[in-house]
Formats: sequence, C-alpha cells, structure tokens
Amino acid sequence: MIRYYTQEANRLVELEELTPSCWVNISPPIEMAELKELSSRLNIPTDFLSDSLDIDERSRYDREDDIRLIVVNTAYFNNSEQENEAIYITVPIGIILTPENVVTISPKDNEVLNRFLEGRIRNFQLSDERKFVLQIFDQIVLHYLDSLKKLNLKRHIIENELYDSSRNAELKQLLRIEKSLVYFVNSLSSNELVKMKMKRTDFLRIQQDETLSDFFEDIIIDNSQALEMANVHTNILSGTMEAYASIVSNNLNSFIQRLTIVTIVLMVPTLVASFYGMNLKNLPLENSPYAFYIVLVASLIFSILLVWFFHRKRLF
Repeated sequence: MIRYYTQEANRLVELEELTPSCWVNISPPIEMAELKELSSRLNIPTDFLSDSLDIDERSRYDREDDIRLIVVNTAYFNNSEQENEAIYITVPIGIILTPENVVTISPKDNEVLNRFLEGRIRNFQLSDERKFVLQIFDQIVLHYLDSLKKLNLKRHIIENELYDSSRNAELKQLLRIEKSLVYFVNSLSSNELVKMKMKRTDFLRIQQDETLSDFFEDIIIDNSQALEMANVHTNILSGTMEAYASIVSNNLNSFIQRLTIVTIVLMVPTLVASFYGMNLKNLPLENSPYAFYIVLVASLIFSILLVWFFHRKRLF
C-alpha cells in the first residue's frame, strides 16, 4: 500500500496523488506492480525498493546518481505464538531520498513509522528531509530501548517464577528472550556502523549545520548505549540460564542421593525378612513364639542405626 502525505499546520494530511515534497510511505500489503510504477515515476532503482523488503537485509547505505538509499533495522514485536520463535525480531526500514521526495518502505507495519503517522513526534517537519531522517533514526533507538526494558521486565518475572517451579515453559520463555537479544545486538551493532560511516562521509549533508550534527552525534551515542544495554542483558540472561542449569543438576543429584539412602535403609529389613522367608531349618528363633516380634524390632533397630549414621555424615 502506497500512501502520500504532506504537512499542513504541523499536521500530516494524506494526499490522493504523488506531489513534489511529499512523504511517500509504503507499507503492507505491498504489490510489486505498484512498486514498479513508483520506481518509474521517481527514477528509483528497483533494487532499492526490493532490498528494503527483505526481512534479512543488513543495515547499509547506497547511492545511485542523485538517489540515496539508507537501510536500518528496527525492533518488531513478533506476533507468532510458536515456542521456538523470538519475542522480538528486527525488520528493515528503507529510507530513499530523491531530489523531491522522501520514500519510506518496510516489510512490516512497524511502531517507528506509526509514531510519525499518528503525530506523536515533536518538532516533526517534512520540509527538512535531513532532520526527518535523523528523527527516524532517533525513534528507532528509542524503540530499541523501550523493547529492551520490556524484555528485562519479562525476564525478572520469569526468574521469580523459576524459583518456585521447574517447568519447561519458563525456560522456553527465557530462550525466546535470549533469541530476541541476539537479534538486537546484531542489528544495533550494524546500525551503529552505518551511522558512523554516514557521519564520516557526510552522507546526509549536515556537517555545515551544527544543530543537526549534534543531533546525529547524540543518536549515535544513544545507539551505543542501547547496544551496551543489550549486551549486558544478554550476559545476565546467559549467566542466569547456566546458574539455573547448575541448580537443577544439584537438585537432581540431591534427590538421587536421598533416594539411594532410602533404598539402603529399606534394604536391611527386607534382607532379614528374606532369610526367614526361606524354607530352611535351624534358623535362629525358629521355635520361639516371639520370633516375629524380635525380628521386626531388630530390623527397625538396624534401620534406625542406618538413618542415624547417614544423618551424622550429613548425607540425609
């Protein structure tokens, strides 16, 4: 779906047709026929549009004549309920700068572009394409930070549940969080490299504007902080998984040890009873009317002595 927007009185207004200086936003559902037509009208290379729709596209920037392409990855909440899927994945946002228009395209209907469409961005001006691109970068970083906070909160909740139970469901949720963090680390690292290269080559042509240069520098710093936070959360989660695996192993060893001790304690009276269950003569107390009670008491005494012995050795 291709939509065109302009700005009137600081508010976005949707247009019926493509006009100069308007924002072109392409979001699902996307038809290739529409993309080809738009590519022809704006002289945009077809691969600039198609590459931005590849879910596995890496962050990068490119230029062909006077058409510039920027691809950055943003966090995206995964609606899949499958237990082996990450809670968050990353999807590319393509930003194409033409001499007259700004084109954004994404394979998913993502939160970052929706913030602009819903008018939730302060000081948003379509007339300044450079600031518009920087604001998209800024919102991407903020969305990463917000997603990281949600993942960390979910991790705390699951850890508290793990203290009271050993169900596989909580472990699977931790694995989903770990997968999400891997996506975040890779995408944030790639985004940071692209932004630093863009700043060094002045791809956005902002070196002469001190305000925009400082804004871009702040975005790079925030991206680095988000990357560091993602790495910290990943390390904490990895340590938690290893510690919990050790706890489960120790608990299992303790359970097996106690089960073995109980088996030994029960074996003694079983052994005594098995002797007297044999069809043999000349057994002790064979003719005594109190034989059963004596054997029973002796078995209990042996069992109590074994329990005392294991308890003294701190094995039980």
